[in-house]
Amino acid sequence: MTMVSRTALGIAAGIFGTLFVGYCVYFDRQRRKDPRFKEKLRERRERRKKPRGSRDQTTFPDIRNHEAVQTFFLQEVQLGEELLSQGDIEGGVEHLSNAVAVCGQPTQLLQVLQQTLPTNAFHLLVQRLPAVTQRFSSNASEMGGGNMVEDDVE
Repeated sequence: MTMVSRTALGIAAGIFGTLFVGYCVYFDRQRRKDPRFKEKLRERRERRKKPRGSRDQTTFPDIRNHEAVQTFFLQEVQLGEELLSQGDIEGGVEHLSNAVAVCGQPTQLLQVLQQTLPTNAFHLLVQRLPAVTQRFSSNASEMGGGNMVEDDVE
């Protein structure tokens, strides 16, 4: 009797599995046949990218507030590493370049990043660095932090 119930249970599980896979295939085909499927897919991908698209809106801290600069630096390094580990090289490089721009010793940081980052990510970082440094410098001068002490600059 247990043999019959095990067999019946196996058959029922097989039928249920087949029905479930058939259900998934049917609705996937229906979804893909929708005339607006590709358009919806593009819109969804654009919406996912939007928060990353606001990278140019980075608000740099006041250069005179050492604690805010240090917090910003650590936050940007952490975000950059996180995005790089997720495969978003451009987003990670953007945050790391922000960190290099506010870093007190950018040469040492770049040496460490050169050793730890993949080659393509490091080259992208070096390419973006002048633009980010320019944005940081213009932001610092707007905030009145344009007169830095000579020892602060390397």
